[in-house]
Amino acid sequence: MNDFDQSFHEFQTAQHAKRSAEEWLAAFETALASQDAAKIATLFHPDSHWRDILAFTWHISSAQGAGSVAAGLASEQERTQAHGFHLPAERREPRTKTRHGIESIEAIFEFNTTDGRGAGIIRLSPDDAGAMKAWLLSTTLQSLDGHEEKIGANRPTGAAYSRNFGGDNWADMRRKAAAYEDREPTVLVIGAAQAGLSVAARLNQLGIDTLVVEKWPRIGDSWRKRYHSLALHNSIHLNHLPYMEFPPTWPKYIPKDMLGNWFEFYADAMEINCWTSTEFVGGTWNETEKRWTARLKHSDGTEKTVHPKHLVFANGVSSYPMVPELPGLDNFVGEIIHSEGFDSGADYRGKKAFILGTGSSANDIALDLYSHGVNTTLIQRGSTTVISIDPSAKLNEAIWDEGGLLQDCDLIVSSSTPPLTVKAYKAVVKRMVELDKDMIAGLKKIGFKHDIGEDEAGHQMKYFRRGGGYNLDAGSSALMIEGELGLLQYDRIERFNARGVLLKDGTTVPADLIVLATGYYPQKELVRRALGDVMSERIGPVWGIGADGELNNMYKRTPQQGAWFIAGGLAQCRINSKYLALQIKAMELGKLGPLRP
Repeated sequence: MNDFDQSFHEFQTAQHAKRSAEEWLAAFETALASQDAAKIATLFHPDSHWRDILAFTWHISSAQGAGSVAAGLASEQERTQAHGFHLPAERREPRTKTRHGIESIEAIFEFNTTDGRGAGIIRLSPDDAGAMKAWLLSTTLQSLDGHEEKIGANRPTGAAYSRNFGGDNWADMRRKAAAYEDREPTVLVIGAAQAGLSVAARLNQLGIDTLVVEKWPRIGDSWRKRYHSLALHNSIHLNHLPYMEFPPTWPKYIPKDMLGNWFEFYADAMEINCWTSTEFVGGTWNETEKRWTARLKHSDGTEKTVHPKHLVFANGVSSYPMVPELPGLDNFVGEIIHSEGFDSGADYRGKKAFILGTGSSANDIALDLYSHGVNTTLIQRGSTTVISIDPSAKLNEAIWDEGGLLQDCDLIVSSSTPPLTVKAYKAVVKRMVELDKDMIAGLKKIGFKHDIGEDEAGHQMKYFRRGGGYNLDAGSSALMIEGELGLLQYDRIERFNARGVLLKDGTTVPADLIVLATGYYPQKELVRRALGDVMSERIGPVWGIGADGELNNMYKRTPQQGAWFIAGGLAQCRINSKYLALQIKAMELGKLGPLRP
């Protein structure tokens, strides 16, 4: 095929994709308007999927099977009144793409509801008779009518600053806004890393008065104060925060201090009100006033009480360091550090160290110690999923690697239902195992306990299910295989002693340092300590996979009115902060009530 024929073929393919998507959307709008589930079902394959984020259900929910999908759409349409389905000119055009092993026409569409503007994804493929039917539909609420984000053509004029009311310039106004001397914040966000900053930026653009508190002295310290050599393990192009992308000159894997500095700059540029050196120490809910009494403690020991309507916990998937009770560990006379408090191996040059754990933090710390000339051994207690950062972990970045607008990539990522997500990860894991087969074989040869995750869904589902149990390998595995880093199985240990580790064969292996890379309590423990046992039980588990396949109590209303949670990597926080902020705005407008029991 010559260049002309190739171009003409591509043109025909693109035209076919566009025409098919337009025809399906027109038929869908007609069927949806009828609220007839049987008519709607005829447009879907029998094994079809629908994921809705707020647009129809005001929830994050999924349905599978043409009957269930159609029934859900029909039942919600009377309230939603979805209409105006169309292909937007400014977004990625319909195209032919293979997803989950199915060659499909994938199209981004937009629509309107009684509440605002929505966007979604359809994937179409022919049935046995050649009719194009959907096997995936996603619908998401993107904005509320009359309360759109103040961006683009809707950006503020700056007139309030330029007129200099009362003699105040922009800096004066910012200081007064952040002081909260004459008002209460509507939302209190706890934590000023990627989760807290993302949701605060979104809330600001929706006109919601938001205060962020950060226990560290500077915004970004939660990253700066991690171990010295840390850098992000995934690529820069998927890690942008809302509204501001990283400079194109930045490295592919961002160093922690660089990221911390960006967070500080971002908070200033996005006009985020933040109190640093301030810790949230407890709160109670006033059922009559529908407000929280939140106690904040400053680093100088003084306390202040604020009364927000909403608390957003944005302080990570994990909470307090978990220090296991290990026989004899209290007798060790050397230094014991939890991985949270580890900075650098520079002070331990020429010494011997044990690291208890084989997850990513343990392996990154092992690399740091090794680079400083520390004789280092990792102690493995349980089986671990090990994946090379490049090429294997990069496979999960495939959507963003396709290019195009970041908002289009984010929409595609958020369209996947829980069953499709697990299916996709299983397929990726098979490829990962092939790419990493030499590394895996080498690890197993030295006795390393390796797995590919529960139901063979890999490290990503481990992260969603329990927040750990894997290592994104940055080079430590090769050093273990070569014997440069030691590996000791915990089941060979009798107990710890004053000098180090006493093995079951009677041998003592000495050490000067023990690093406990033993993880953290789940976030529910933080809730329990801050809000009490009763409130913790009312809210239920935070993070982990629930019965509906979604993350427990994340990014959505919880059983406790005014209690919200956001966590995850930068991409997760960027995507889901939009939906969390929209729900809070809708509640403030009276469009959305608390979660029904």
